[in-house]
Amino acid sequence: MHSTNEIDKPSGLLGAWRAAPLYMRIAVAVALGVGAGLALGDAAHILETPAKLVLRLLGALAPPLILLAIVQALMRAHLGGGQALRLFTLLITNTLVAIVIGLAVANLLQPGAWTTAAPGAPAAKPVGGADPLTQFLDSVPKSILGPFGDNGAVMGVIFIAVAFGVALRGLRTHEVRTVEDLVHVALTSLITILHWIIDVVPFAVFGLIASIVGVKGFHDFLALGGFFVAVLTALALQFLYYALRIRLGSWARPLHVVGGVRDALLMAFSTGSSTATMPLTYELLRDKVRLREQSASMGALVGSNFNNDGTALYEAMAALFVAQLLGLQLTLGQQFLVTLTSVVASVGAAGIPEAGLVTMTMVFRAVALPTDYIALLLTIDWLLDRCRTAINVMGDVTVSCLLDGKVREG
Repeated sequence: MHSTNEIDKPSGLLGAWRAAPLYMRIAVAVALGVGAGLALGDAAHILETPAKLVLRLLGALAPPLILLAIVQALMRAHLGGGQALRLFTLLITNTLVAIVIGLAVANLLQPGAWTTAAPGAPAAKPVGGADPLTQFLDSVPKSILGPFGDNGAVMGVIFIAVAFGVALRGLRTHEVRTVEDLVHVALTSLITILHWIIDVVPFAVFGLIASIVGVKGFHDFLALGGFFVAVLTALALQFLYYALRIRLGSWARPLHVVGGVRDALLMAFSTGSSTATMPLTYELLRDKVRLREQSASMGALVGSNFNNDGTALYEAMAALFVAQLLGLQLTLGQQFLVTLTSVVASVGAAGIPEAGLVTMTMVFRAVALPTDYIALLLTIDWLLDRCRTAINVMGDVTVSCLLDGKVREG
C-alpha cells in the first residue's frame, strides 16, 4: 500500500527518479540484475552486500515506524459506544481468518518447493575475511535504539543523528503543543527517512537479483511463480469469505454490495492505496449500498486505519514461502508467531508508504528468517500489492455491512 502524502517534492535528478513509479524502477532493476548475474556468474555475489545494507536500514526503521503509526491511529480514531467493541471484534476476526487462509494455502500448495534448487543453498560468500562493504554493513545499526545500548557503537549513533537531523529540518518550525503533535512530528520524520530508503530499494533489488541469477540460476524464479499463484488463490478465498459474511450477517446482499462499491475496488487496485480510496468507499456505502451513516463511517473511515487483511495475509504467506524456499520448516508455534506479528504489524499500516515492505521485515525477524529475500518478492509485488489493497477495501466494506446489521434502515 502506498501513501498519497508526500513529504516533499524534490526537483532535478531525484525528482525525476521519484516521478517514475516504483514498480517501473524495480522492473528496470530486475532486468539489469538478470543481465549482470548472467555476465558475472559466481562473482555476482559481491552485489549482495549493498542489497543487505538497504534491507538492514529498512529493518531498523520498521519497529519505531509501526509503533508510532499504531499510536497515532489509536489517538485519532473516534471510537465510542457499543459499536467500538463490535468494530474491534470484526477487524480482529477478519484479519485472523485472512492469515489462516494464507497459511493454509501456502502449506497446501508449497510454492517454495516449486524448484529443483538445493534447499537452503545460500549465495556464495567472500573468502578470506570480511570485505570493506561487509565491514561497513556491520557498522549500520540493526535497530534505531540498538547503538545506544552497545558500548562503543559510535558509528551507529552517527548514522541515526545525521538521518534525523536532516529529516527534521523540514519540521523545525512545527509547533509541538500536544502529545499528538509530538507523535506526528516523530512519525513524519520517520516517513521522510523511509522515502529515502524507498528511493534506493531498486538498487537492492538489482544487487540481489544479480547475486541469485549469477550463483543459483533461475530456480528461485520458478518458485516465485508458484508463490504468485498461491497469493492470488488465497486472496480470492478471502473475497469469498467476505461475501459469505455479508450474506449471513447483513441485510445487504453480496452482489448488491460489490456492484455498489465496484468503483472503490477499482480505485484501490489502480492506486494501490486504501487511504486514497477511503472517502470514495464511504460515499458509495452511503449513496449506492444505502448503509446507515454510522455504519459506513465506522467501517470505511475508522476501520480502514486498522483493517489490512490482504496485507496481513500476504506477509504470512511470504514468510512461509521464504522458509520453504530455504528448505526450512516452520513449526506450528512459529506459524502462530507469524500470525501474531502480522496482526500487530498490520494495525495502523494504512498511512505508511510501501507498508507491506516495512511490516514484512518485522514478520520475517519474528521467526528469524533472512530479510534478503524481501527484495526478491518485490519483483512481483506491484500487482500483488494492488490485489491485496482491493481486498483491504473489501474488508472495510464488509465490516460496514456487518455493523449495519440484518435490518435495513427505514
